[in-house]
Amino acid sequence: MNPLRIGVIGCGNISKAYFTKAKELPAILITACADLDPARARAAAEQHGIPHALSVDALLASDEVDLVLNLTIPAAHAEVALKAIAAGKHTYAEKPLALSVAEGRSILAAAKAKGVRVGCAPDTFLGTSHQACRRIIEEGRIGRPVAATAFMLCAGHESWHPDPEFYYKPGGGPMLDMGPYYLTALINLLGPITRVSGETTIAINPRTITSEKKRGQTIDVETPDHVTGSMRFASGVIGTIVTSFACRARTYDGTNPITIYGTEGTLKVPDPNGFEGPIFISTLSEPEYKPVEVEKTYPNGRSLGLADIAYALRDNTAHRASGELAQSVLEAMLGFLESARTGKHIDITSAVQPEPLPTDLIEGVAVAR
Repeated sequence: MNPLRIGVIGCGNISKAYFTKAKELPAILITACADLDPARARAAAEQHGIPHALSVDALLASDEVDLVLNLTIPAAHAEVALKAIAAGKHTYAEKPLALSVAEGRSILAAAKAKGVRVGCAPDTFLGTSHQACRRIIEEGRIGRPVAATAFMLCAGHESWHPDPEFYYKPGGGPMLDMGPYYLTALINLLGPITRVSGETTIAINPRTITSEKKRGQTIDVETPDHVTGSMRFASGVIGTIVTSFACRARTYDGTNPITIYGTEGTLKVPDPNGFEGPIFISTLSEPEYKPVEVEKTYPNGRSLGLADIAYALRDNTAHRASGELAQSVLEAMLGFLESARTGKHIDITSAVQPEPLPTDLIEGVAVAR
């Protein structure tokens, strides 16, 4: 098959992970990149061997780009996606899909009208470890899932990120920044979320930047920096999620921050911020946690979602890191915030679950067990 040609808009920190991993996946090829800072685009093109460093408008108009990979800041996700769709391009964005439910719906509607695909990060749920966890659940090894917990607690990003302000503005915060990894993983494992409720607070305000280049500057926190949510899944499972930028010391299991509790066992799931990690299972017959060995049959890393779109286009099937999945995650995240504001449950209308990823679908450099 001919590779799906990718044009990248936004050459910031996260772009390096895509530029590097895409080279291992023959189904995709990065042909161009663009950035509001032309020098940064040129530097990325030179460093990673990308044929063209273009302006944003030129990239959107290029005949050598089939899909626009949108790595801009969250506030620009919807605008860039809609421009790419209008240009007849498929589009794939870093998370979140958009900053409002209405924006997300407008992206999906525009893509449907134009006949192009929408994808969205995270694609970490496609990693071998997370797909193995799904097989464990579907094989009934922990019985019927009853409950789930997911935790992401840290001190915030002002200690390391060079431009951390947007993490504390509307559209930022721990839920919209980190929540997509955890919620996407949970939906992959347990099925659609149908209802949420939440509680929130701003625990630390103002924030003092300790990273370079803005060391000593302060940030007024305008969005909750600690969010707790409750979820009901269509399967009947009830889950709890906590995301925080206000915990100065980590007191949770960062290696296995998601736990699935079943009627016959418990499953510890690896950090969904990555594609792989250790899995542990405890059952009624063997109550001590034991590791689960996972065969890594394809390369893990950012760009798996892009490769999956390429194969889906070839086979005329649904892709997994889809806009519909991202919309469901967006509705849940914003639902937690809205519930905290109103004191009411929020129903999730875009309930979806991606299909499992066959171990032989993704071509690339095989990774030994």
